Amino acid sequence: MLEHSCLLEKYLKELAHSAELGPLLDLACGTGRNGLYLVDNTIPVVFADADEAALSQVRATISGAGCGADNTLVQLWPVNLEKNNVNPLANSRFGGILVFRYLHRPLMESIRQAVLPGGIVIYETFTVDQAELGRPKNPDYLLRHDELRDYFIDWNVLHYFEGVQGQPELGSQQAIAQVVAIKPA
Repeated sequence: MLEHSCLLEKYLKELAHSAELGPLLDLACGTGRNGLYLVDNTIPVVFADADEAALSQVRATISGAGCGADNTLVQLWPVNLEKNNVNPLANSRFGGILVFRYLHRPLMESIRQAVLPGGIVIYETFTVDQAELGRPKNPDYLLRHDELRDYFIDWNVLHYFEGVQGQPELGSQQAIAQVVAIKPA
């Protein structure tokens, strides 16, 4: 399994504080690498994904012997986040939302609305510059320059990065944008 994002370690205190408001949502979680790190740190997480096999893998990891995760901190939410004319986050409220390597622009305002005041968003995904480095190449899945920052410009931004990360000598560069922001109370 891939390592969790270093942003989670850096902002663990803020994530724990936000979890006092409500559970954190790991949106489009895949196999749960980021949310599982939080559960291992006794932070409640709702794992949301359309891929039920991926959610089954999250369940298996939680149930696995010696994983250290507490089942009471975990909720699995099988949900199609891209269903036409449906807002899966309507009437949902979370202490925070994590989004990694996923972009569906129609959800951006819903993500902003679903975070409780004082809650946190940690969002990281690819920018348009990624198309020059590898996949994905489809502009529907690539942030325009400053787009992520602009979505959260009226929040308390703790961290923002946009650029290329990785090791060119290993061919592992990625063009990404990251934001860590607290919703105003």
